[in-house]
Amino acid sequence: MNEKKTKEMPIPFKLDDFFTTQETRDEENKEKIEEIDLSLIDDFEEHPFKVEINDELIKLENSIKENGILNPTIVRKKENGRYEMISGHRRKFACNRIGYNKIPCIVKELSYDEAIIYMVDSNLQREKILPSEKAFAYKLKMEALSHQGTYLQHGDTSRQLGDKLKSVDILASESEDSARQIHRYIRLTYLIPQILEMVDNSELGKTKCLTMAFNPAVELSYLTKTEQEDLYDFMECNQSTPSLSQAKQLKELSLDKKLNSDVLYNILEQEKPNQIQKIKFNESKIKSVLPQNIERDKIEDYVVKSIDYYTKYLNRQRERESR
Repeated sequence: MNEKKTKEMPIPFKLDDFFTTQETRDEENKEKIEEIDLSLIDDFEEHPFKVEINDELIKLENSIKENGILNPTIVRKKENGRYEMISGHRRKFACNRIGYNKIPCIVKELSYDEAIIYMVDSNLQREKILPSEKAFAYKLKMEALSHQGTYLQHGDTSRQLGDKLKSVDILASESEDSARQIHRYIRLTYLIPQILEMVDNSELGKTKCLTMAFNPAVELSYLTKTEQEDLYDFMECNQSTPSLSQAKQLKELSLDKKLNSDVLYNILEQEKPNQIQKIKFNESKIKSVLPQNIERDKIEDYVVKSIDYYTKYLNRQRERESR
């Protein structure tokens, strides 16, 4: 006679539930904050967000001195036993400057791609983000999403649940920028550092250095590195930047392999609409009459004062001769 096997019913709870309180279980599930030595925490590789000594950093340092770290940083453990900072680079930098040895951290178990996405998302929430920071952040996150093969998780009116999305679509759904604009930001990563800095200068409103608007910069990103270096030399020498129309011309010629130094200079020397006529000087001649120890940023004031002095001298001479 065959005995029927008794079907085992799954237990809808853990045995530990009998011996621990809900409060204890909730506490165990909480992310624990650890005090970790700063010397054990490395900055995130290819971190695109700049940490600069400015008024905001000074305010952060003063806040830490008065109140401590109000929000713990986020780190992940590396294979060599050290830690990698994911969110909190400015707090770590500030702590180093004011002499703190440790910083409160939450240690998360994340893969490299997951860490990139977490790092980018946490930093994109900042109020002020430079174009260069946004450009490299978008590029990093799009590559990470591409590695993961991200799928639509929460439904979308234009797609069936589970359809695979392009990385740029995921990015656009999670940011204030469209997919097209994200591509344009990523184009900035192809600029040489000197020209990319000019785009940041424009965002920062700097007036005592060369600046470049976003749209011309995107067009110029299609130039080769050598072409961009020639362009930068011209801009530095003439203290002027291409208009959007000129940038588009340069892009088309570069893509057609027809751009060289002579063509580049001919285009850039064309007078732009509303351009103020500039007087050009031979730099070597100017330097030959300048004091040897004069700093470069003081040359303009020195020349202006010298011309003013000489003009007054000539006026005095004319007055004497007319008497």
